[in-house]
Amino acid sequence: MGDAEIIPIGTRGRPGRGTGKQPSSAARGLAPGARSASAKPAPRSSAGSTAGSTAGSAGTAAAKRSAQRPAHDEPQATAQVPVEHPVEPPVDRPAATTRDRAPMSGIPASDWLAAIQHGAREVFGEQWEPQLASFLAFLRRRVTGDYLVDEYGFDQEVTERFLMATLRPIAEKWFRIEVRGVENIPTEGGALVVSNHSGTIPVDGLMTLVSIHDHTGRFLRPLGADLVFRLPFVSSLARKSGATLACAEDAERMLTSGELVGVWPEGFKGIGKPYSERYKLQRFGRGGFVAAALRTGVPIIPLSVVGAEEIYPLVGNVPSLARLLGLPYLPITPFFPALGPLGLVPLPSKWLLEFGEPIRTDELDVGAADDPMLVFNVTDQVRETIQQTLYTLLMQRESVFK
Repeated sequence: MGDAEIIPIGTRGRPGRGTGKQPSSAARGLAPGARSASAKPAPRSSAGSTAGSTAGSAGTAAAKRSAQRPAHDEPQATAQVPVEHPVEPPVDRPAATTRDRAPMSGIPASDWLAAIQHGAREVFGEQWEPQLASFLAFLRRRVTGDYLVDEYGFDQEVTERFLMATLRPIAEKWFRIEVRGVENIPTEGGALVVSNHSGTIPVDGLMTLVSIHDHTGRFLRPLGADLVFRLPFVSSLARKSGATLACAEDAERMLTSGELVGVWPEGFKGIGKPYSERYKLQRFGRGGFVAAALRTGVPIIPLSVVGAEEIYPLVGNVPSLARLLGLPYLPITPFFPALGPLGLVPLPSKWLLEFGEPIRTDELDVGAADDPMLVFNVTDQVRETIQQTLYTLLMQRESVFK
């Protein structure tokens, strides 16, 4: 340690500096006395010029030496003079209360009304006020009982406002139903629409109902099986939508009163057939629908539906469990019951509905409905017309989902 060269702080390692005789300018800048001296404001002369610091001869010499050195050699110490701000006296403010912090405090009622109107316009469009008034009038009629229901339980207002509004997006967006031959449906008077039945679940009946209403404005009155009217919720909805029990008496009464009646003669054998037998019509029963048309003299309109076979491909059945539950069959599809409730979502197949030319019955003799051979021939004619149209539509359809 005796032979080592001691370099004081502030010399930046240059030899020949910091010999111990006098401190360097950087070291003097770190000294407390020098900083306090440089922080003092310089006095003004009578001529207005600023004089140097008069803190002593040592301070004057140090200032001269600092001015002679390059700017990059030594850092310049800058003194900051604290600025004193006037202190405002404390102001007594009232404490905030819960009422002052309420969410609706201070917002005028007109602003709330404008916000509600803007939101209703965004959701319901510019005609939201008439729609709201119509809905409130509907609720008033429901509460007071001022609405009409026919002898079969058909509620036109509920069917048009809720059932049709629910089924229409499914028919247009999901199944993309294409309707052909709608001009074969009479605009008024009784008529019997006879259709093939498929789909594991009778969705085709609902799609036929909404398609006929959207294209003709008429309400289809379906003839349902006994099981439909034994189910708790389904029976009430079926009655309100215009369905009635599939019996000859009700069918003839509706046709005589000028209603458009729909029937699916295949029944559960049609919707419950396996996927390998798709688009192959089952037996049409004993021709009871033909006898009803012959007695009332209304035309028979064959309807062919393509697309319903693919919504729930039936690959299996559990007959023992179905009998225990009182069901005609218990379907097994590729997605149900494997995926649970998600398996109940129908596949988005492409649907084609074609109404054939009406088969007239008013030209036949009185009592034709009591002739078994005539009833059988007309029944077979309707079945063959639907079957041949199904084959034609299958050839025209590009793919199942297009």
